[in-house]
Amino acid sequence: MQLESLIPIVLFICITAAVKFIMDGRVRQRLAQSGASEDLVRTMLAADEQNRKVSSLKWGLVLLLVGIAFGIIDVTNLNADDPATFGIVIAAAGLGMLGFHALANRKV
Repeated sequence: MQLESLIPIVLFICITAAVKFIMDGRVRQRLAQSGASEDLVRTMLAADEQNRKVSSLKWGLVLLLVGIAFGIIDVTNLNADDPATFGIVIAAAGLGMLGFHALANRKV
């Protein structure tokens, strides 16, 4: 893959992240200006913080299993264009999501 093909992908990710940050800031600003009770604001901020922690757990688990999948691919000497390579990576990502779902439901 050439570097030129990554530029639009990175640009899209940066624009998406910027829009998300701006929208989150505007929602918080309007919430503060609306005169909402402090309990409501605290509850919303605590829920947002909890969602961030859970999101980190999810992506950490998925990336860990995808990394293990790449290790398995390397050990078994599969090529990048073998169908098994795609299957192993996708299965690992799916297992990561299922594992996160099991952990998240167990905590609640």
